[in-house]
Amino acid sequence: MNRPQRRFVAVVGVILVVPTGLGIVAATERRAPSPTFSDERFRDTFFDSATEAIRGQRPRLGQPPQPSDNRAVSGREPSARDESASATSKSPFTDLISPTSLEDEIKRVRLEFDAAITTPTAFRSGDFQQARLHLTTLAALFAVVVEHEGDVRWKADAAAARDLFARSAANCKSGSAQVYNETKLRKADLEDLVSGSGLADRQAELENDWGLIADRVPLMTYADRLLEGPLKEGTRDAEAIESLGDRVRRTAELLAMVGQILKTDGLADADDADYAELCDELITASRSVSLALDRQDAEAVRRGAGAVSQSCSKCHESYR
Repeated sequence: MNRPQRRFVAVVGVILVVPTGLGIVAATERRAPSPTFSDERFRDTFFDSATEAIRGQRPRLGQPPQPSDNRAVSGREPSARDESASATSKSPFTDLISPTSLEDEIKRVRLEFDAAITTPTAFRSGDFQQARLHLTTLAALFAVVVEHEGDVRWKADAAAARDLFARSAANCKSGSAQVYNETKLRKADLEDLVSGSGLADRQAELENDWGLIADRVPLMTYADRLLEGPLKEGTRDAEAIESLGDRVRRTAELLAMVGQILKTDGLADADDADYAELCDELITASRSVSLALDRQDAEAVRRGAGAVSQSCSKCHESYR
């Protein structure tokens, strides 16, 4: 009689023994040191505290939010400086344009400047003319930052940036390989500034020599673009003014700034009384747009924009 076969399953336990020496190796393993960053590297990129990032009055429990005096359309923060600037400011630019408008415009022009620096062939074919316009604009903007009494970003680098962009603008009269390479360096400098790295060399005279910084022709071209762009587009009707109020204000402030630069000593015809009067008309008309935005008066905004256009046309009839 056949007996059934019995099968046995053996369970094998495996015990892993870790030598104690490995623990010592892991504990003493050398690793790369933690990175360290200086406060200056991110000074222009991040706020020092959360309170600096909050504009306007903080909300309180149980109370409705309180509207500010003049930010309903523009988003611009009022300050004590705005109320007494005309009596205390040494620089006219402090009254004409806010730090926020300066910062936003430098960032905007940077994008247009980058688009003009693509390939040597495109640069030689005509993009150098656009690059010269943007270089002149940037030199003027950084010169205003130098004189502005507000807390504007990149102030520590503004004088050096002004000189770099002004010099490259003066050289940018052709699309040669040498000019292209120099312009690419300015593109890299601007990228470093906006990203917060700053310029390697900040040595420069603080006082502006406007005769070496700006030129009337590209500045007038810049003003025409401002006029035909945001100001015209953003003042078509009350709805456009409400939705594009920030851009309209910034454009009005920039046009007032240009009017002030054009009549500054060192520029062509600055000593011409008739020319200076036309520049003053541009400044007054541009400021009327900002004041109308403060009052949320759409019709007054449109009238102010029309006055800006008329002042530019009158100037172009006799000066170019």
